[in-house]
Amino acid sequence: MTATAATPTSRPMEPIAVTGAGSIGVAFAIVFARAGHEVRVWDPFPAALERARAELSDRLDQLSEHGLVGNPGAVRARVTCAQDLAEAVAGVALVQECAPERVEVKQDLIRRAARSAPGQAVFASSSSAIRPSLVAADLPEGLGERILVGHPGNPPYLIPVIELVPSPSTATWAVERARALYTGAGLRPVTVCHEPEGFVFNRLQGAVLREAYCLLRDGIATVDEIDEVVRSGLGRRWSLIGPFETVDLNTRGGLASHAEKMGPAYARMGAERGQDDPWTPDLVSAAVQQRRTLLPLDRWEERVRWRDEQLMRLTPLWEDIRRTS
Repeated sequence: MTATAATPTSRPMEPIAVTGAGSIGVAFAIVFARAGHEVRVWDPFPAALERARAELSDRLDQLSEHGLVGNPGAVRARVTCAQDLAEAVAGVALVQECAPERVEVKQDLIRRAARSAPGQAVFASSSSAIRPSLVAADLPEGLGERILVGHPGNPPYLIPVIELVPSPSTATWAVERARALYTGAGLRPVTVCHEPEGFVFNRLQGAVLREAYCLLRDGIATVDEIDEVVRSGLGRRWSLIGPFETVDLNTRGGLASHAEKMGPAYARMGAERGQDDPWTPDLVSAAVQQRRTLLPLDRWEERVRWRDEQLMRLTPLWEDIRRTS
């Protein structure tokens, strides 16, 4: 499923700085410029900025072909490549840091940017796994309250989820300001508590990938066969609903019934991999309570029908993609 392009509003849009002109930096520039922000992209390497200009134009043309950006020329005009970091961050509401996945590089970049950015600018790292408290460590006093992780799905102009990860030092106002900016740009922020390494996105992805490698190692299935289970099975459902709602709708009686019937089997599968994380009664009860708040059981049939109808709508598209892949 693709993201819906954010529609620029008539009110003035605060400028955004993107520091790092790799693929994620370009993608963020598209997200914010498409929403109406002035975006300044900076990179320490001039060649990276030249490559970013070409990539930006190519991506915008492709999005335009699919109706996901109304006027690629107007969006392109909102993005400038800054030669100087101080120029890039002057007057911005958000500095979206897209440096390589190394703590010292991110710290140095934020330290330098903070000298010229406004006192209320939020610094959001695009890190995939590094905790924001590690990024904020040893930086000037008071700067840590403005630092968080804003980890996107890749590419964010098509995958709208973004993980909003504060550290214990991050101020509430900084989290809310980042949330408002991301939401206004068409992204869907998910708050991640306790800053676990890898956050939510990569922990879920990593769990599937670890098992995929085990299945390959044990001769259970080939790489392509494992991918096929996801392409034609899990992935189709997960494009509509997540793992909790999937099993909630798969079993009459919902999540509680599923945990009772399948919990022991999943526990054995986990133990086979050396994992001991049982679905305790308290844990299942907490999950059930949240699901029933979202979907009372008297609406279960209605939601199952909705799921099936969406799968029916998407099936011709998926089959067409398979035929041309």
